[in-house]
Amino acid sequence: MTSSAITASGLRKAYQDKVVLDGIDLDVPAGTIFSLLGPNGAGKTTTVNVLTTLLKADGGAVRVAGYDVATEAKAVRSAIGVTGQFAAVDELLTGQENLQLMVDLSPVPAKDGKKIVADLLERFDLVESAQKPASTYSGGMRRKLDLAMTLVGNPRIIFLDEPTTGLDPRSRRTMWTIIRELVADGVTIFLTTQYLDEADQLADQVAVLDQGKIVAQGTPDELKRQIPGTHVRFRFSTVEELGKAAVIFADSTRDDDALTLRVPSDGGTRSVRGLLDRLDEYALSAEEFSVHTPDLDDVFLALTGHTTEVVAK
Repeated sequence: MTSSAITASGLRKAYQDKVVLDGIDLDVPAGTIFSLLGPNGAGKTTTVNVLTTLLKADGGAVRVAGYDVATEAKAVRSAIGVTGQFAAVDELLTGQENLQLMVDLSPVPAKDGKKIVADLLERFDLVESAQKPASTYSGGMRRKLDLAMTLVGNPRIIFLDEPTTGLDPRSRRTMWTIIRELVADGVTIFLTTQYLDEADQLADQVAVLDQGKIVAQGTPDELKRQIPGTHVRFRFSTVEELGKAAVIFADSTRDDDALTLRVPSDGGTRSVRGLLDRLDEYALSAEEFSVHTPDLDDVFLALTGHTTEVVAK
């Protein structure tokens, strides 16, 4: 049975009369990716700050890596790594010097330092730029260096606060690969992101935080199944065929310009086969068909009433 890397029960935090976290519960299995989503002001950053011992909770019980964050903060810090939204690299230092600085500040034995630095430079494909100042690095290179610096102490739990913000698509996918490799090595990732497709691609579990409460939690697929809207879309070659099909499927929605018909369906093979058989029964044939399901954007909007444009830290 997989043990829990992070647990929180009844976590509460308020600033004067404003309640930011209103008794939330979390359970993050070790060796998985957990993504926390929510609109601005939902309490995501406060949650991360409490879990990483940067902020004291007003109530509830929180354990990270098996340690109580309130009474064993030092032990928690020794077990975790934190990568913030903006790369925390020293631009006056080279990539190698940034990593060596982290080695010097960590409890890593000095004799192991050079090997650790060399291994991380190779792992993150930074060998060629190791002797160049970080100020000359691209955004993607800085994020890779920042994450490499986080790994110096070999943390088993890593908190990533919007790790791909501002990166181009290629750099984002490189970071996704690195994150997946970390998890394959047994590392637990606690991820906040403003890109819902990122959570969809990476997360084993997703929690949606809104107004200080967890309003939904589950796998991305489980959350998407909670939202109605799955349908099969047929495209026909003529308006006449489209009209005949619309009569057959009374609960459908037609688009005469695109010659398409949206028919509600659970998207399963049996129901799709039934729709195709019905068309065949009336001697109708669609040019093409596709199954469409709600994505996390739809889930987020349905649960919070906000679009993904406001999802930030």
